[in-house]
Amino acid sequence: MKSKPIYVEIPINSEMEKLWNATQKPELHEQWDLRFTSITYLPKEESEPQHFNYKTNIGFGLYIAGWGKSVGTFHARDESRTSSLHFGTDQAISIIREGKGYWKYAPEQDSIRFLTQYDYKTNFGIFGRYFDFLIFRPLIGWATALSFDVLKRWLEKGESPSSQYKHFFSHWMITFLFSFIWLYQGLVPKLIYMHPDEILMTSSLLSFTTISASFIVSSVGLLEVVFGLTWLLYKNKRKLLGLQLILFPLLTFSAILANPTNLSHPFNPLTFNMSLFILSLVGFFISKDIPSAKSCKRVR
Repeated sequence: MKSKPIYVEIPINSEMEKLWNATQKPELHEQWDLRFTSITYLPKEESEPQHFNYKTNIGFGLYIAGWGKSVGTFHARDESRTSSLHFGTDQAISIIREGKGYWKYAPEQDSIRFLTQYDYKTNFGIFGRYFDFLIFRPLIGWATALSFDVLKRWLEKGESPSSQYKHFFSHWMITFLFSFIWLYQGLVPKLIYMHPDEILMTSSLLSFTTISASFIVSSVGLLEVVFGLTWLLYKNKRKLLGLQLILFPLLTFSAILANPTNLSHPFNPLTFNMSLFILSLVGFFISKDIPSAKSCKRVR
């Protein structure tokens, strides 16, 4: 089991100094890079590398604090720049023990090819190596790529990193919520328990026998499960949100038509589906243009 170094590359249409400052000044760097919560430069001697401390919050009041040192190199021949990096932490809870890497800024005809490659040693022996290979390395590689796209959009379009991340995480929270709702609604009341209210509503609306209504409920439950899985697998979430803007009013009208007394129940179809309709509408607007790790090249 040999892990490959993490490699991420993206073209950025920006001035070199602007890109250099956004990646080398701590107060700018920590805004767009998901891997760091804070970066603090230490006093620097002229002939020494730039030493710094970093902190990454990992939730539940816990954080990883580490050290690093970087050296910037200017290449007059092709006007490119390189920033080499050595980093690590002494905290026992960190999967990363120590690592090295670099950033490269390579001017091209109408953009700068900004790329990084880095690798590291892990803690926790063979368990740490397996955890890194299966979970942590893909996750931190994804976080690096997403951060690079956020940086690109910040420099090219002027979108602040905080605004981009709010849209990104809101979009995925809505995605997972709708996936859960459709899976739950299909599995629990229709396929697993076959709730009597589901059968009664179907038979009242369509004038079917109990057996036929039970078959319809099971079929609808299966469709809802498929739709819930589609939320996780289908790339264009905006189309799914648009479809729900049509579905929820229809489902609300059908439920009320089948049994008007539903309106007197707590959490009835009107209030429930109206909430989901509004959430779909919000999701439809915020999902129009969000950052993505897929914008980056991941293989050297």
